[in-house]
Amino acid sequence: MLLKAAPAFSLLNATGDNLGSPFPSVSSLSNKNLSVSPSFLRSKTGSGFVVCASKGANNRPLTGVVFEPFEEVKKELNLVPNVPQVSLARQKFTDESEAAINEQINVEYNVSYVYHAMFAYFDRDNVALKGLAKFFKESSVEEREHAEKLMEYQNKRGGKVKLQSILMPLSEFDHAEKGDALYAMELALSLEKLTNEKLLNLHSVRHFYPSI
Repeated sequence: MLLKAAPAFSLLNATGDNLGSPFPSVSSLSNKNLSVSPSFLRSKTGSGFVVCASKGANNRPLTGVVFEPFEEVKKELNLVPNVPQVSLARQKFTDESEAAINEQINVEYNVSYVYHAMFAYFDRDNVALKGLAKFFKESSVEEREHAEKLMEYQNKRGGKVKLQSILMPLSEFDHAEKGDALYAMELALSLEKLTNEKLLNLHSVRHFYPSI
């Protein structure tokens, strides 16, 4: 089935009478400032509505589009920096927040390094606590993943990741009274509490913007 466009457009009321075309002729549109706006009229029978066009005070043409991105984005395009070293994505991201995230990245890497040293200790042939070795190896990977997530977030916000120095961890975890297993677990618990405290400090570095 083929559909053909009608050469003219007209409206019918409820009784089937032709109400004519609701659009003005081409000659009547010669004025560039002419604008039309739809209005609704009740037919004589009272059983239907017809649509007609009338002159309005607004000179802006009716496009049927509520959101015009190319018009509204112009003010944002003016804010795009032309310097290559400046981030294009940075918006409402303070230097204080950037520095705090870099500090937390260093914390996560330091804790990961300590856990990796614990893994190496318990994996020795003369210690051979394979369960603890596996636990601390997985803990080291987890802390490193936390650091990488913070690095990804820093890049998304337009900040710069600055890696800092990592301290050399202990290589011996044997304790004269507690033994190596208990001492290592207590040390790991203390490190987790310290990391949580650092995360709370990072969360406290926030800035409120009334416009958001």
